[in-house]
Amino acid sequence: MNRRMLRHGIDAALAVSLAAIALVEIWVPLPSAVGDGSPAVSTVVAVIACLALALRRRWPLATALVVMLAWPVAFMIQPILILFWGQLVPIVVATYSVARYASRRGGLIGLAVAAACMLFFDLRVAELQDVGEIVFHWLAIMLAWLIGLLVHSSERRAAASRLRAIEVEAESRTRVITAIADERARIARELHDIVAHAVTVMIVQAGAAEQVVGDDPDHVRGALATIRSTGADALAEMRRLVAMLREDEDNATADLVTGGEAAGGARLKLRPQPGLGELAALVEDARGAGLDVRLTVEGEIVNLPAGVDLAAYRIVQEALTNVRRHASATRVDVHVHRSEDAVRVTVADDGNGGDSNGGDANGGDSNGGENQRAGGHGLIGMRERAALYGGEMHAAGTAAGFTVHATLPVGVS
Repeated sequence: MNRRMLRHGIDAALAVSLAAIALVEIWVPLPSAVGDGSPAVSTVVAVIACLALALRRRWPLATALVVMLAWPVAFMIQPILILFWGQLVPIVVATYSVARYASRRGGLIGLAVAAACMLFFDLRVAELQDVGEIVFHWLAIMLAWLIGLLVHSSERRAAASRLRAIEVEAESRTRVITAIADERARIARELHDIVAHAVTVMIVQAGAAEQVVGDDPDHVRGALATIRSTGADALAEMRRLVAMLREDEDNATADLVTGGEAAGGARLKLRPQPGLGELAALVEDARGAGLDVRLTVEGEIVNLPAGVDLAAYRIVQEALTNVRRHASATRVDVHVHRSEDAVRVTVADDGNGGDSNGGDANGGDSNGGENQRAGGHGLIGMRERAALYGGEMHAAGTAAGFTVHATLPVGVS
């Protein structure tokens, strides 16, 4: 608001100053006032033309019409003086203003009216028919219009650039917010995988210890030690994850904006992420829970992309957890095959498949096999992990058991 008032104040000062100079030019008179016209009529027209410039920003085309047409109209009624400060300068200022502040159509109309005004005086006033005089006032009019047009175009480009910058910033903020949401979802899945697996192991170990509490003290002590260590690890991991979720939002945003390096560092601080190299320990834990788990690995499972390695491990971990939760299985076959282009993971059990019709959990079971085995995030998490790395996951239940099969391209990291 203050800037607008300042601009209007400048325009008013310019208009009053030109009107004052025009009065001096007419009544002193100055050498720039030529002709035998009426000083009184010239004064009225000059004051009107000069004071109209106070509105040159608000109504540029209307101002230009008043300034440019006042002189020819007055001249046709009664001869007037030809002025530099009271006539040509206001016309030049009005031409510049209409080119700068009016629309493109308004600028062209203003230019046409200015040209018509100059042509009228060139044809009717002998003092303005000198070649040098004609070149001077036509050059002044054209330069004023071109400068106004260039400034107008420059301001429009600057405004468009500011708008694009705002749009880019808004889009960037949207991407940051989306990335934060995706990261939080990933952490939630990690929390489910780690803690759910640990709690399941603890429950199974506690149940086994309860069965032999009076017969095998050594087994009970071993089970309790496993429960204690597993619980401690799960609690520590959950604390780390919760602490990460509670990080200041601004810091998370800054990390993502600078390329995600800090966010990646925060993930690495959780613990070294597991991979297929730790499948033996995972299988051993499942065996300790009473399952007959047989592991088969074909091909080299080292030097895998970190994301693929973690995703394959998590899929096997989740599948084994689901077997312990939802299947009355006695045997589980875990098969990992590494080829040049992909890692294929298959986990098959001989328990209750939950779907006698063999529905595919990836596409939906006719009898609800997926719902029985999903356990909340289970199959959804496995499918999301596979899809994240350009792979796919299928889960099918039959009367003979339940099979989870995932394929992860090794070329996607």
